[in-house]
Amino acid sequence: MVLHTPREALRAVELTDPSPRPEQALLRVLACGICRTDLHLRDGELDPGHLPLVLGHQIVGEVLIPDAAGAHPVGARVGVPWLGWTCGACRYCRSERENLCERARFTGKDIDGGYAELAVADARFCFPLPSESDYPDLQVAPLLCGGLIGYRALRMTGDAERLGLYGFGSAAHMICQVAVHEGRDVYAFTRPDDSRSQAFARELGAAWAGGSDDAPPEPLDAAIVFAPAGPLVPTALRALAPGGTVVCAGIHMSDIPSFPYADLWQERSIRSVANLTRADGTAFLALAPQVPVRTTVTTYELAQAEQALSDLRAGAFEGAAVLTLP
Repeated sequence: MVLHTPREALRAVELTDPSPRPEQALLRVLACGICRTDLHLRDGELDPGHLPLVLGHQIVGEVLIPDAAGAHPVGARVGVPWLGWTCGACRYCRSERENLCERARFTGKDIDGGYAELAVADARFCFPLPSESDYPDLQVAPLLCGGLIGYRALRMTGDAERLGLYGFGSAAHMICQVAVHEGRDVYAFTRPDDSRSQAFARELGAAWAGGSDDAPPEPLDAAIVFAPAGPLVPTALRALAPGGTVVCAGIHMSDIPSFPYADLWQERSIRSVANLTRADGTAFLALAPQVPVRTTVTTYELAQAEQALSDLRAGAFEGAAVLTLP
């Protein structure tokens, strides 16, 4: 399912089978998660690295042809995340900040992704996955972006005891479980009057759930904004206790409106999360079975990818969406 022009529907296309370079593995795609970043690319809010483009960066794949170094053998089940390649030489890579690499390439943006039967991926950026008995293909796919980048955002909140999650979609429904496992009190903020999502958050252990226009019952020590809505940033800022932090977890967000300095005063802060590192992936995929993080998924066939993106835009499902492959 190929994006030919932003803001136009994906179309089914028969492509030539990809040929892996020596550092790449050829994968049979078993499942691919649907991410809001895919929607931003489809809707023209982010620029694609090339067109036509195969979206999808939460790939669960089976190795058909291994890379030359043999990092993953034939038949291995691996996960392919958003971060698809880094240079290893810039000042960010040299200082263990490869998520900020000046020449980074991203799966489903610069490298054709997983809305397809076959994909190639740099074997150095593929993760071994938890056992299939713990995480079948459909359940493990959402861990590879919402889980990984959500985990990086959670780590940026330090030891915050009272944690707000603004936007309760794929990432938040996983990170809520991790935060509860760590003994934090989670306050979930959804679209106003979205009682279904609020009930879902409470089922996953949230201490409180309400609309994004509601004030929490207690000041927050930190908040993560998963929804791509800039006006939520000052809203979350006003909900913080002194010294609290708002972490913006999205790759794209609408403009943040101005707010009075008094809302930022008392050592409150705002910061963003960019991408992920391989260390984030290794740590989270080891932690997930211990919690255990359970993913709630709605499945779509590959040919329904455009419908899945439309449903994501409309907030039509709880948790995450995943494409199934023939």
